Amino acid sequence: MANPRYGLAEKLDKATLLEMYRQLVLLRRFEEKTAQQYGLQKIGGFCHLYIGQEAVAVGVEAALNDDDYVITAYRDHGQALARGTPPGEVMAEMFGKATGCAKGKGGSMHLYDIPRHFYGGWGIVGAQIPLALGTAWASKYRGDNRVTVCYFGEAAVNQGAFHEALNMASLWKVPAVFICENNRYGMGTPISVSSAEVEVYKRGCANKVPGEAVDGLDVLAMYDAAKRAVDYCREGNGPFLLEARTYRYRGHSMSDPAVYRTREEVEEERKRDPIPRLRDYLTSKKKVKEDELVAIEEQVEKDVDAAVKFAEESPWPDPSQLYEDVYAMPIRPGESK
Repeated sequence: MANPRYGLAEKLDKATLLEMYRQLVLLRRFEEKTAQQYGLQKIGGFCHLYIGQEAVAVGVEAALNDDDYVITAYRDHGQALARGTPPGEVMAEMFGKATGCAKGKGGSMHLYDIPRHFYGGWGIVGAQIPLALGTAWASKYRGDNRVTVCYFGEAAVNQGAFHEALNMASLWKVPAVFICENNRYGMGTPISVSSAEVEVYKRGCANKVPGEAVDGLDVLAMYDAAKRAVDYCREGNGPFLLEARTYRYRGHSMSDPAVYRTREEVEEERKRDPIPRLRDYLTSKKKVKEDELVAIEEQVEKDVDAAVKFAEESPWPDPSQLYEDVYAMPIRPGESK
């Protein structure tokens, strides 16, 4: 496990640290509001909250360039927000509105933001891992110095796609950081029940992919590990596997009563909540004043309320758009678009 002395994170300036705090609070408040709207039946289908795992996306995003690729699984709200997708567009997408980031056609599990190089949101377990291999291969082929970050849960590492993608990524030395968000439960199944090797970062060794475990409930430790991994890939060394050991405070989805965990276990993990941990660091180590943090929290509350208002007032997709954006057909020479 990475040492919480932080290393590279110690060099972050105050503005960057405050922005990381804003993002942590935004992701938490947005997801809490999402749960509320789901209960009001404004959001349909499956809905998987990111509450507890915010430090992973925020720490990783701080280590990336704007043109790097990000691709993830269906617990994707937090990663989209950290990437910079406006909260209103994310909420509108979950409402199924035309102003959503995927035009109301993707919903909670299939967020997309092409201008910000965020390519999903994928509902099939492990399906995004070979796709990330493809974007990373394209970067190497073009020589554009871009890195692909691919998120997935610990249950996905038992899929063949994970092993096949790591093998090819290592063989071709593509710039991809594979990040396992190990929240310890694949739906309701503990990793100790489903996996012979529970230390996921070790899974890369068979394909000569270096790995590291990091405290995924500590945003600064997460940034430190992600920055080193991203730099390693950008320098042409090939892929890297990070295991972010995190925890989700809610069930697998909104329909999950989470009876497979004890109340004592959840309360113990809440003692490591990433938001108060960063808050304590800022006030004790960086001499940030409480009123600065309160002002950030109050603005986030307004932003999240505005996102819901935007979603509610947005129009539904026009039925004429039903078959748009379904397939992308190549344009042959001499044909018009």
